[in-house]
Amino acid sequence: MHVTATPLEGGASRYTYAAYVCHPGANAALPGHTVPFHADGDETWRSEQEAVDEAMHVGRSIVDGTHPDLSVLALVTHGY
Repeated sequence: MHVTATPLEGGASRYTYAAYVCHPGANAALPGHTVPFHADGDETWRSEQEAVDEAMHVGRSIVDGTHPDLSVLALVTHGY
């Protein structure tokens, strides 16, 4: 799982994130080798660490199959 937390534009003290999950050793630059995800809409966090923690929580739900919308099934069925 790879996470990038970034401050909102304008120097605000709020953070958001973009992330992806993939198999160890997968080439993230190749199409279909990752499941990307990001914070929804206006969701922000007070610190960079809070944004990372939330992204890790969401990523774990994708990997363990409990996320309502995203799945790693495509990675498994394609052998990535």
